[in-house]
Amino acid sequence: MDEIKQEEGKQGGNGGRKKIAAAVFVTLGIVGAVVVFMYLRYKSTHITTDDAFIEAHIHTVASKVPGTVRRVLVDTNQLIRKGDLLVEIDDADLAAGLDEAASRLNADRARLSEATVGVDVAGRRLSELRYHVEAARANLDLQEAGLRQAELDLERAKNLLQKGVIPKERFEKTRTAHDIAVAQVKAARDQVKQAESAEVTQQAVIRQSESALRSQSSVIKQREAGLKAADLQKSYTRIVAPADGYVTKKSVEPGNQVQPGQPLMAVVPLEDVWVTANYKETQLGKVKPGMKVEIKVDTYPGRKFRGKVDSIMAGTGSAFSLFPAENATGNFVKIVQRIPVKIVLDRDADPEHLLRVGMSVEPTIVLQ
Repeated sequence: MDEIKQEEGKQGGNGGRKKIAAAVFVTLGIVGAVVVFMYLRYKSTHITTDDAFIEAHIHTVASKVPGTVRRVLVDTNQLIRKGDLLVEIDDADLAAGLDEAASRLNADRARLSEATVGVDVAGRRLSELRYHVEAARANLDLQEAGLRQAELDLERAKNLLQKGVIPKERFEKTRTAHDIAVAQVKAARDQVKQAESAEVTQQAVIRQSESALRSQSSVIKQREAGLKAADLQKSYTRIVAPADGYVTKKSVEPGNQVQPGQPLMAVVPLEDVWVTANYKETQLGKVKPGMKVEIKVDTYPGRKFRGKVDSIMAGTGSAFSLFPAENATGNFVKIVQRIPVKIVLDRDADPEHLLRVGMSVEPTIVLQ
């Protein structure tokens, strides 16, 4: 009997354990189904990629003039502000050029003053000659009036002489007065021609003087432009920071010879960074600008940054590569392409955890 009871007890215990195991399996199945459901639901509303990194505006600092570096006032990774002096180039040659340009300008300004005075003098002389022309014309009018009177007197004297009213001596005097009047008119006309010719000549002199004045004014403008250019070139010997940021890629030291366009360093402002995320083309069907993004940064585990989709590139990354794919060659293998997406960070991002250019990140776009 005892053996039978023990056997029945074992069977009852095994049955209970089977029920418990079945309940556990059912529970695990339900939990697994819920987890799978939640995961699939999360994947349908959250798009993630690990092909993403931090980018920022990189301001390359280069020289605009050739010369020898006199001073370098910053060091690698130093924080600088916009307008801070970075590099100073020896300006001795450019200063000499500036002084020479200033001297040429002053000399040409003196010539311009002389030309201006010459035009004024020529103008006053022209006024005098015009007065002489008017006086000569008035004298000609006077002499012509006298000639007309002399002609009348001569005609009257001829009639009187024929009638025997006046002696021949008086007639001769009248004829002599007429000849004198004719000569005076001729002389007055010559004076008018001379005065008018002098006026025309003086007008030509004035035109020539005014042309020289305009030419000298053009030279002055050229000299002023040259002086401004020389001063601008001299100002380029002081290279200042184009923006707030950190100095990087510094490749200049005092004594170096630099050439125009030669990069000396770069300035990277870390306050204005963004994420470039290369999503697969199959992931972007519902992505639109303005969608919220959660960002994980490898450098700061446990920290989560927030942002939003700013824009989606106009083409795939391979389309804008140095050697884009040539699918028309016949050797075509379909590959899922990646399209860069620009993600901007919220303005209230954690300032104590700076994001630096090139950091690997993992952005997750929340589809809404």
